[in-house]
Amino acid sequence: MAKDLMFVSPDKYIQGAGLLEHSADYIKQLGSHLLIMADELIWEIVGNEFASYLEDNDFTVTKVTFNGEASVQEIDRITTIGQENHNDVVIGLGGGKTLDTSKGIAKALDAKLVIAPTAASADAPTAGLSVLYTEDGTFDQYEFYPRHSDLVLMDTQVIANAPVRTLISGISDAMATNIEAKATSQKHGVTMGNGAATFAGRAIAAECERVLWDYAFEAVESNKHHLVTPALEAIVEANTLLSGLGFENAGLAAAHAIHNGFTAVKGDIHHLTHGEKVAFGAMVELVLQGTPHDELDKYINFYLTLGLPITMEATHLDELSDDELHQIGVLATQPDETMKNMPFAVTPEMVVNAMKAASAYAHAYEESHELHPIFVNKALVNA
Repeated sequence: MAKDLMFVSPDKYIQGAGLLEHSADYIKQLGSHLLIMADELIWEIVGNEFASYLEDNDFTVTKVTFNGEASVQEIDRITTIGQENHNDVVIGLGGGKTLDTSKGIAKALDAKLVIAPTAASADAPTAGLSVLYTEDGTFDQYEFYPRHSDLVLMDTQVIANAPVRTLISGISDAMATNIEAKATSQKHGVTMGNGAATFAGRAIAAECERVLWDYAFEAVESNKHHLVTPALEAIVEANTLLSGLGFENAGLAAAHAIHNGFTAVKGDIHHLTHGEKVAFGAMVELVLQGTPHDELDKYINFYLTLGLPITMEATHLDELSDDELHQIGVLATQPDETMKNMPFAVTPEMVVNAMKAASAYAHAYEESHELHPIFVNKALVNA
């Protein structure tokens, strides 16, 4: 039976500089007993000030420190705290794993959900799902929720103050959106909303990629100087709203399946961010699809200019044995993985060959072109 056309989204998305400092009126529409969760660093950077502002505006605030892993166990732990304090609104303040955990807590409490990212590092904020892991960091499951967040607050000044690496990771994650959407469309595959893609979903995915081509490099320069500019605003929207609505309403395919496949192995690849791993996954998908070299070169130049890891060496996959690489391919091609949205059957061997080929193509491009990276990721250089 064919899937029904479906489009899903959060109730309200608001973006602007200094937004957290005047967000009380938006939050009051949802409730007054708040559970705010953030990790230790985010509490220091912005969380304590945000909580004080809300308390000054007559909210009751329960502050909880996130342990760092989006897991069923962490959702259960914080849910118990919320039950004890009768919280009717959950606010996730921080990065992707914090936000994904807050979604599970809001569902368990039957509370309203406010998503407040502190970086534009991924497209999790607008999605009605969580990526959950085991306590040791192995991919566990996608958890789908019956409703999306009630409010997304994107404070672009907070994001402009965040590390440049986080913005670039979000750009990389967002660049995969249209690549995967096109593959899903060719397959007539199922979206993450568990429906068939609408024209709107596919159009948003395409617009996401256009904004990235047009504004990514300018936005990175703005981020380096902690400046909120039109380019930064455009990329924050692309990384978050366009990519989030795009992937959920137009589908994921090989790039994210390969990202999940990486959890089959241990090693230095796990020093990379979600977006950095997705960059290599997207390259592998482009190779699997037989992308013509002129088009492939455009993506390679984009990734390398942003200092993203798209070779076996940069991702530390060169440190793995062939058996370990095969394990990645096996996990990436499991029947319930998003690899099923590729327009042809993909085997573990095809994944391994495409990883090696993508790396070889990137090396060949580096050797034959003069590159001018606008960001050098010291964490990768020194890894």
